[in-house]
Amino acid sequence: MQVLITGGSGSVGRAVVERLVKKGYTVRVIGRSPDVSFEGAEYQVCDVNDYPALREAVRGCQAIVHLAAIPNPSGGPPQELFRVNCGGTFNVFQAAAEEGIRRVVQASSINAAGQFYGVKPAPLHYLPLDEEHPVFSTDAYSFSKNIVEEIGRYFWRREGISNLALRLPWVAPASIHDNPNPRRSLITDLVERLLQRSPEERRAWFEQAWGKYNAFRATRPYEKNNPAFVRDAMAALPEEERLMLLSMTNRVNFFTMLDERDSAQAIEKGLTAQFEGSHALFVNDRYNWSGIPSKTLAELFYPDVQTFKKELTGAESLVSIDRARQLIGFEPEFSFGIP
Repeated sequence: MQVLITGGSGSVGRAVVERLVKKGYTVRVIGRSPDVSFEGAEYQVCDVNDYPALREAVRGCQAIVHLAAIPNPSGGPPQELFRVNCGGTFNVFQAAAEEGIRRVVQASSINAAGQFYGVKPAPLHYLPLDEEHPVFSTDAYSFSKNIVEEIGRYFWRREGISNLALRLPWVAPASIHDNPNPRRSLITDLVERLLQRSPEERRAWFEQAWGKYNAFRATRPYEKNNPAFVRDAMAALPEEERLMLLSMTNRVNFFTMLDERDSAQAIEKGLTAQFEGSHALFVNDRYNWSGIPSKTLAELFYPDVQTFKKELTGAESLVSIDRARQLIGFEPEFSFGIP
């Protein structure tokens, strides 16, 4: 099978290229930078928003992995982010349709749910989060992910292109396993302190932290066109307030990560699994990265959530991957959590 990969120079892209080349696929990678190369794969300079060039790059391929996108709200003005992410995705599917390709795997994001980057708090109706949960996007990046998923559904209805939109969380390099995780010790220490308080005191702490975080997000800090802005803004805060904001940041990320090698696994299985239709799938580690029992995390950081679609056991992820397991046979091989 010859596979076209867009946006192959990122951490996910390089992991996918490496895996597919090792598995014997013929791989063609496209990107905007001229100074890129991949061992065992062809590389072409091509912008997915240059449709004639993209159409030529697709020729001869049987499947597409679409990763090219502006990856967060700080990557440019909202209108540019929307143009690149949504227009580029439409172009990829249109080129696939003209070439007769019937399988596309694209990168969506956990942020399609609207919980993290949004300028307003998104309602959270239950845990674990799954694909049935309503989305509530109030930032251009998350909204663009809603739209690219809808583009996939459109091309299934119109052209019969079976496709996946993988809702990836933060994808970490394999090397992260070799280094201590400072976030883990920070959250572990905080949890130990909170557990020493009464239920009423813990709820009051949460209400204060959640209020501060929502006031912070209302200033649109992720849209400052400066990736370091949020980090620097939090570093300037008093320690207790900074800890509150960091803990709430983890809340809206659901304490979720994914090893880059498992992102590549999910993408390959998306190319080869027997399914039809257009599907959004959460793809993440089976455990939360803190190693703390998920029931404890829910009690401390999600006290407003009263509905649980299934019992939380051990350090099981707060984002369900059951649909990815069932549809494509995904099972994480490299875990950050502690079972």
